Amino acid sequence: MPRRRPVFARVYHRMAPSMDEQGAAEHRRRLLAGLTGDVVEVGAGAGANFGHYPDGVGTVLALEPEPYLRARAAERAAGVRADVRVVDATAERIPVADASVDVVVASLVLCSVADQAVALREMSRVLRAGGRLRFYEHVAATAGRLRTVQRLADATVWPFFLGGCHTGRDTLGAIRAAGFVVDDADRFDFPAGVASPAAPHVLGSATRP
Repeated sequence: MPRRRPVFARVYHRMAPSMDEQGAAEHRRRLLAGLTGDVVEVGAGAGANFGHYPDGVGTVLALEPEPYLRARAAERAAGVRADVRVVDATAERIPVADASVDVVVASLVLCSVADQAVALREMSRVLRAGGRLRFYEHVAATAGRLRTVQRLADATVWPFFLGGCHTGRDTLGAIRAAGFVVDDADRFDFPAGVASPAAPHVLGSATRP
């Protein structure tokens, strides 16, 4: 998949403050609450999570392949308390050793990776036994008209205009298929009350046995 998405990257970056005001900032806070140890964050975007990492976190290796977003993430990393290093890498090829980190964070990225199964195997590879995967993703609707709309969107223009995003992926199923044990998963629509193929979200945690 292309690493450069200059139009999408700039639009997404400009939309982020509005999304945070609508509730995304609180979702990010919940996603990262209580974390400790060394972290890999895949698909860090412009670094919207960086300011929410708690004091118990050691280091954060943030992966972002899109050049514009990576530059914005590096700027943000310089202004937060957490020890964040931003690198050019993808979820499918995480540049760390086996069983070397305590937490992997996946935030609004598993919708757009080229291959969920490969990305999740990489996340499992780098996690220590008992390590945690924290995830915040938009996912497939459970049934009904919205599920049909998602299939249509994913098969036509949505991925092209939205940075490779696919609205109808069964991300929870993929996490379980990769060998993770899902400990909790909160489903909700975001933004609330907005009819969108990308409205169904899930936020939760899984463990690498």
